Amino acid sequence: MVVLLLAISAHEAAHAWMSYKFGDDTAYLLGRITLNPVAHTDPIGTLLIPIVGFIVSAGGGSFFLIGWGKPTPVNPLRWRQKDLANIMVSIAGILANLFIASIGFILLKLRYSWFGLVPEGLLDPVRMFLNLLLQMNISLAVFNLLPFPPLDGSKVLETFLPESLQPAYAVLEQYGYLILMVLMYMGIFGLIIRPILEAVYSLL
Repeated sequence: MVVLLLAISAHEAAHAWMSYKFGDDTAYLLGRITLNPVAHTDPIGTLLIPIVGFIVSAGGGSFFLIGWGKPTPVNPLRWRQKDLANIMVSIAGILANLFIASIGFILLKLRYSWFGLVPEGLLDPVRMFLNLLLQMNISLAVFNLLPFPPLDGSKVLETFLPESLQPAYAVLEQYGYLILMVLMYMGIFGLIIRPILEAVYSLL
């Protein structure tokens, strides 16, 4: 749960930081450029869904452990280069998660050279932490790439959608949370993310 909170906090803080860099200080003034999980906690996405996922997974169910943070407030009217800003702000959280996952991957890859520096009693907890760091951040990055509102992938999709498809996107946006809940309950995200994690671990 701690690793998930770290991954979500880094994700949302990256959104806030990137929006600030493009001229919008909305999230900055609200104190969202921080890794403090309190600033990013969403009652449903950060607490309820992960807890339910943990319980179902522990019981042998197919529910994949994932979550999301409180949406980072942005004001697109303040952005410079609005289309580029929309894309960069949308993928900033994904890039932050991939960066953290890369750190976890490198440390696990080099484990034979540095694990000897870790006291034997801490070896298993350190290895477990790095595994969770890798898994959670890759899962969160892939999850947010999916083109369902309110996930980040949908924001990128919206930028490239022709005007004629905007009404369809608006309908999708209206029922986005419901669609996510159904897909998560059906274990669809697990089917998508699991092969990616297996591919990453094959490189280790």
